[in-house]
Order: sequence, then structure tokens, then C-alpha cells
Amino acid sequence: MAGHSKWAKLKHFKGAIDAKRARIFAKLARELMIAARSGGGDPDLNPRLRMVLLKCRSANMPSENIERAIKKGTGETGGQAYEELTYEIFGPNSVAILVEATTDNRNRTTAEIRSLLTKHGGRMATAGAVSRLFKRQGQMLLPREAADEDKLLEWALEAGAEDVRTEATHYEILTDPSSFEAVHKQLESKGLKFASAEVTYLAAQTVPVTDPASVQALNALVEALEEHDDVKEVHTNAELPEDAA
Repeated sequence: MAGHSKWAKLKHFKGAIDAKRARIFAKLARELMIAARSGGGDPDLNPRLRMVLLKCRSANMPSENIERAIKKGTGETGGQAYEELTYEIFGPNSVAILVEATTDNRNRTTAEIRSLLTKHGGRMATAGAVSRLFKRQGQMLLPREAADEDKLLEWALEAGAEDVRTEATHYEILTDPSSFEAVHKQLESKGLKFASAEVTYLAAQTVPVTDPASVQALNALVEALEEHDDVKEVHTNAELPEDAA
């Protein structure tokens, strides 16, 4: 769930769209509303909204759903008020887990997250105990077949990226959060179509988890958290075997 995990999770997300379309669209709608409320409904002037729209396109979210959510966010039509929460958690094997959630009822969501932790061997951490183990970074993922490695490295570094990592199936481009938007725009101008592009939390250091029982327990907890309607993203510092991601 670290390193190769985002790519594996992205493939899982695409595969789950048909089976869980309504739930995925509902979560994306919340993200659209929050982004539009904080920065307006014009994606050209709202980088956060533009990044959420990338996710919506990947999920084939209907344009009418997108427009409806943006209008709710800007107040053109009625909509619920959502707030953003971050939960710091220790899971099996003391793996650090950072959960981003959006909710219209903080007390209900917190109680439900605590219940999931009780069932799956996790526990709430004190403030800062988990968040200090993660770094906020811009991250772009691109399929290997989408670009020549040398050319991509040249373009990315010229644009201001911090690092370009080459994996078996994809490239990972990392930026400082403050320069993410500029780097992303410049690389898009080269005709690159990213599978994922966002400012996210990445583990500063990973923890190997190889014992099959521990891997299974951790995956069960992460899956339960991701299935929760109010959970937007789950980040961990676990380094799992390739066949377990």
C-alpha cells in the first residue's frame, strides 16, 4: 500500500466501478461539492476542482452528475454542508494509517470508524503520532507505454518535478505541493494523459509487512475503511508483497 500501492489501488478502483458505481459517484460528488465551495465552480480557476474532475473522468461519471454536484457546492442549488476530517490510526503490525473523510455528521462518522477499528484490530492514535510519518506531495502516475523514459525525465525535471520513479508498469512523478499545478499543466501540454494526478499523503518511511496473517488483517481493515461511505482516501506506510497489493 506504499510504493506500488497507488497504482494497484487505481487498477482496483477502475475494476470496481461497475460493481460499486453509485457509491463511487456519491463520494466523488462530495469531493466536487467541497472543491467548488472552497474555490468556485470554474475548473480553470480552481486547481482542486480540476483534480477532482480528473477522478470523475477516470470513473466515467456522467456530466449531469458532475454539474449537479458543482452547483450544490457553489450554492446555486441546495446541498448538504460537508466537513473534512482526518483520522490517525494504528493498524495491525503497528502500521500507520491516515484516513481522509468527508461527513455531514462528525459524531456519527467517528463512532462508525471506531467500530470498524474494534472489529479489525486497529486503534485511534494520538494527534500527530501518524501524520508526522507522512509527507504531503504532488503525485502523478503515468502508464509506461504512454511516454519514453528519457523524454519524460527531461520534461518533468524541466517543469520543476522533484523526482521521477520508473516502475515495471508505470512512472511516478513527484512534486512539491506548491509546484504541483504548474508541473502538471506543463506535462499535460506535452500530450501526456495521466492515470492519476493529485496532491496526496505519501509515507516518509515504509514498514515491510510480509507475514500472510498480518497482510490479510491489514488488508481487511483498509478495505473496511475504504468501503465506508464517508471515507475519501486511506493512506498507509505498509510495504506489502507485490501479489498482496
